[in-house]
Amino acid sequence: MKSRKEGTQFLRWFGPLLDALRDLGGSGTPDEATDKVAELCKVPESQQNELMESGQPRFRNQVAWARFYLKRQGLLDSSTRGVWRLTDKGQVTHLTYAQAQDIFREQVRIDSAARKQKQKDQQPGTVIDTPEELDLSIAADYRDRLLAAIQALPFAGFERLCQRLLREAGFQQVAVTGRTGDNGIDGHGILELNAFVTFKVLFQCKRYKGSVGTPQIRDFRGAMEGRADKGIILTTGTFTQDAKREARRDGARPIELVDGDKLVDMFEKLELGLKPRTVFEVDDAFFEEFRK
Repeated sequence: MKSRKEGTQFLRWFGPLLDALRDLGGSGTPDEATDKVAELCKVPESQQNELMESGQPRFRNQVAWARFYLKRQGLLDSSTRGVWRLTDKGQVTHLTYAQAQDIFREQVRIDSAARKQKQKDQQPGTVIDTPEELDLSIAADYRDRLLAAIQALPFAGFERLCQRLLREAGFQQVAVTGRTGDNGIDGHGILELNAFVTFKVLFQCKRYKGSVGTPQIRDFRGAMEGRADKGIILTTGTFTQDAKREARRDGARPIELVDGDKLVDMFEKLELGLKPRTVFEVDDAFFEEFRK
């Protein structure tokens, strides 16, 4: 079990995340926001690439937890399009580490009261999680379970899954060729932007728990040279910062990188392997005028 100190290290990113989103104009994708936090705080690449037992980057997981608590505090909104955005309150809020601790303690008190109420409402003998059993450094939700299910597939199954994902995303003539030993190319497809413009795309599937580095990007680019307009690497793992820079290097053929988080985002958007459920939250502000 992790120590309390280790489990709450995400508190250090509360203030920097607000600052990062302000620098980005008030909003940004999770990757943009996290990269900006790393830039502002000069986070070493070794720290950015450190992985948890689940295979996810520890730093990005901590920033995501910071976002979770800032959202609960009303400083970030709950965008449904994968964008983190400052609220009006968040735009003018600057947090010290001590203030971040106060926010966390307040939310812990709220959660503790909710657990006590839940315990009262439960039937005798029902087991209720204690705070010590709640590991805040790993998100044990459907996203983790979905990614674990994908990682557990045999490699050929992961290739077919990527084929299905690309088809659902609008690619045509998607074929898997990885088993032919085609210099690291696992498949190809056609992306039609409109009636006049189409792109041939080559893709590579990496069922990883670790990070894909720069050498793999360069090898893939070399294999696709002269054969396609664009390349895509899909992985259940992550990409190092050097790999990301290499993929978008000026003058080189562009390669799109889809890591585990983006894979899950695409599965959510396309509702693949997930059964959507509608959950409502009471809007207390709506009832305010009727209390007068």
